[in-house]
Amino acid sequence: MTKSEFKTLFHQNFDAVRNYIWYRSGDAELASDIAQEAFLKLWEKQDKLHHKNHKALLYKIASDLFVSHYRRSKLSLQFSIYAQAGQHVSTPEDEMHFDELKKRYEKTLSLMPEKQRIVFLMSRMEQLKYTEIAQNLGISQKTVEKRMTKALIFLRKELNT
Repeated sequence: MTKSEFKTLFHQNFDAVRNYIWYRSGDAELASDIAQEAFLKLWEKQDKLHHKNHKALLYKIASDLFVSHYRRSKLSLQFSIYAQAGQHVSTPEDEMHFDELKKRYEKTLSLMPEKQRIVFLMSRMEQLKYTEIAQNLGISQKTVEKRMTKALIFLRKELNT
């Protein structure tokens, strides 16, 4: 796809993609951000694509980005609710154990091999799927799975000692 073809695709479809996400989310600013990111991903992946219907792919990318955002925000909300509820019940001893575990976890992460740590954090903190991690890092999904398995084994071993 040439720049002029992409520019035409952008001008013809940006408002429609943004509106599609806006209808799903109810947030105009989020819809604009996701629409822009969808076009960016399409542009970045154009060399690897043998897809003729760029418009359909654009909607698929936008939908996937929205779902990923929704999952992250849902997880964040659940964590904040849990953290608020836990604040009232925790004892000083619980807080001390939590702080100790947190320090051990952070130390263990710093000791973990970099490739495993990157995959682990992308999966756990950014809530990315293995396929998304593989695409972002330019590696196979099997490699992501292997690194994640090793990371979990490493964490389990280090935190249980």
